[in-house]
Amino acid sequence: EVQLVESGGGLVQAGGSLTLSCAVSRITLEHYVVGWFRQAPGKEREGVACIRHANGETYYEAPVRGRFTISSDFAKNTVYLQMNSLKAEDTAVYYCAADPIFGIAHEYDYWSRGTQVTVSS
Repeated sequence: EVQLVESGGGLVQAGGSLTLSCAVSRITLEHYVVGWFRQAPGKEREGVACIRHANGETYYEAPVRGRFTISSDFAKNTVYLQMNSLKAEDTAVYYCAADPIFGIAHEYDYWSRGTQVTVSS
């Protein structure tokens, strides 16, 4: 069974930093894209960023561009989301997901359970 397990969520003050990790099992980063998504209370889920480890290609949505960095560790089969200069509007449940297709505008095949990130202002 494919599993994606996040860690690293929590409470942080505005302007602070947090790093999320997504450990992937049963599939390899060589063949899959891993994306980060988030859902704030009362809002629809939105894409944040994605990475294709095979060629290092990354994509960021405008609200996080320049503040968040996505990276991958092939040996650990883990993807990270470094979040800097956090704002209150970054508060959401964050999910990682895996799919063969690059981009974050489509539905991914495999999903994590989600981790809460709360930014206090």
